[in-house]
Amino acid sequence: MTGKVQAAGLFGWIVVVFIAAAIGAAASVQAAAFYGQLAQPAWAPPATVFGPVWTVLYACMGVAAWRVWRHGGFAAQRRALWVFLLQLALNALWSWLFFGWHQGALALLDIVLLWMLIVVTIVLFWRTSPVAGALLLPYLAWVSFAAALNYAVWQLNPQELG
Repeated sequence: MTGKVQAAGLFGWIVVVFIAAAIGAAASVQAAAFYGQLAQPAWAPPATVFGPVWTVLYACMGVAAWRVWRHGGFAAQRRALWVFLLQLALNALWSWLFFGWHQGALALLDIVLLWMLIVVTIVLFWRTSPVAGALLLPYLAWVSFAAALNYAVWQLNPQELG
């Protein structure tokens, strides 16, 4: 691949990832206010932590997908990239379930499925590019933390999170 094709690919994967982020963010417009009114465990971070953390994680996700895509394009990496796109969709859906529709149990189910697909994505990415797989490890760690937080907040707020 030429340098221009590689740069366009990187730009494309970053755009795809941040489109998913924007879809999730659309459900999170009132997230800080909603999150702030919920009973939370003592270990819950302030709402202001989530935006910067997710920005870094999404950037890493885009670079990871690009690094895999560079090895023969979508045709050669179809399975790994489709799993990546599926987990990205579940990622965006979580914000709608939790913040948009206030469905704590469904959000927890979504995040458990998301966690499993992230693990599969890491394995598939690692086979092609260990760096790409490693770029997703902080994402897995954060989603693990977010799953525990989702459960705790849902348990503490059964009326607000159905």
